[in-house]
Formats: sequence, structure tokens, C-alpha cells
Amino acid sequence: MHPIIFREVLSVTLILFAIIDMVGNVPVIIEMRQRVGHIESEKATLAVLVIMIAFLFGGDELLAIIGLDVSSFAIAGSVVIFIIAMEMVLGIKLFREEMPETVSIVPIAFPLIAGAGTMTTLLSLKTQYQTQNIVIGIILNTIVVYAVLKNVKWIEKLLGKNGLNILRKAFGIILLAIAIKLFRGNAHI
Repeated sequence: MHPIIFREVLSVTLILFAIIDMVGNVPVIIEMRQRVGHIESEKATLAVLVIMIAFLFGGDELLAIIGLDVSSFAIAGSVVIFIIAMEMVLGIKLFREEMPETVSIVPIAFPLIAGAGTMTTLLSLKTQYQTQNIVIGIILNTIVVYAVLKNVKWIEKLLGKNGLNILRKAFGIILLAIAIKLFRGNAHI
């Protein structure tokens, strides 16, 4: 077993924090809560943790079944991350999703929090970081997910609309850089 490297844990945690974008998801979560009432924070958080850990350990095998390698998936993921980052920076929506009529584990945990971008990022991270450091990053982000889901009203009041927009754009720029790094690191041209 490799030693836990704080720098790797910090990098992975920040990358996942940016791609999960819990701060950017606050307005969507608020809208869902207003439409249907209560959000089950504990169930949604547990589902996020299970989805991310399962994909981290089983994603390679899933790719092998469909005949893809991690580098190809990482490059595809870098494109998805790039598009998500452009949405954040430019304030536009390229991916359209319908609002569900009920809020449960499915719309909150997947695809909102642990969606395609997060899964792609996890496999991409496996090409550059040690697995135990990624697991720690996942756990730390799951704690943030729980805290945000539990305190979404308070966060909305604290940051205000302008604060949320500024944070979303800042994390968008970080994601752009991450997308470029992942593409460069996996493109064997």
C-alpha cells in the first residue's frame, strides 16, 4: 500500500469539489426543495458516496466490457469537464435537464451530484493519483455534500446571488485548467 500523500489528497479533493460544484448546485437544490418540500440529506449523501466509490473501483471493468481504455475515457471526460466549465464561466446551460416532480436519491445524488462529469473525473484521477488518496478526497467531498444539503437555506442567505455567481465562475476557471491538464496528460499524440 502506498503512503497517503497530503498534496495528492488536497488536489483530488479540490478537483472533485470543483466538478461536483455543490456551491453551484445550491440554486438547483433550492428550486427542488421549493417544488417538493423536504430533501432527505442523509440518503442522498450516502447514495453519492456509494456511487462514487463503486465507480472508482468498478469503472475500469465497466469500460473493459464496452471496449474502452481509461485514457480514452479520460480524454472524453476532459471534453465534458471543459463544457461544464464553460457553462460555469459563461453562465449558459448547454446540458438541459427536466426538473423531476419529486425529489429523491435519483435526481439529487445522481445525476446532479455524482453524475457523468464526476464519474469521468474519478476515472481520470485514477490515471494520475493513488487510489487511497482519491478515496479520502471522495469522503471529504461527501462531508461537504452533506453539509450543503443540510444547510442549503443558510448558505443561500449567507452568499447571496452575487456571491454564488462569483464562486461558480471561479470554480469554472479552475475546471477549465483541469480539463486541459487531463487532455494533455492522456492524449498520446
